Parts: sequence; C-alpha cells; structure tokens
Amino acid sequence: MERDELIRIINENVLTSAEAVEMLGGSKQNLSSLVKREKLVPIKESGSVRLFLKSDVEERKREAEQLREKYRPYE
Repeated sequence: MERDELIRIINENVLTSAEAVEMLGGSKQNLSSLVKREKLVPIKESGSVRLFLKSDVEERKREAEQLREKYRPYE
C-alpha cells in the first residue's frame, strides 16, 4: 500500500477526540463519559490523545438520536 493511499484512508476513517465531539454535538466531558462507560471505544490512546473510527462515532450518534426520539418525543 502506498503511503499517500494509507494517509487518505486514515483521514477518511479516523477521527480525533475534537472531531468526534464535533460530530456528536456534545462536549469533551460527554466524550470522556462515553469512553469510561465503554459506549465508544477509542482505537488508539496515547496520553491525552484518543483516536476513534469514524464508523463507531457515526453509530453512536445514530443510537443517541434513536434514544432521544424514544424518550423525548416532544423535542
């Protein structure tokens, strides 16, 4: 696999914590809580840096939206 292709694949499929927070529409504290409760599992952690698969974050976002519709239909 070429270096450029690998970089493209990583950029398309891996999110930093900040990008995950933005996609989920939450806060850093919310993301930390999701990780602690194992609702969202980072693919790599190094010190304060966490990397997530984009597909995992998208799935968690869908789950949260479904729960919101179920338990807060008036919003």
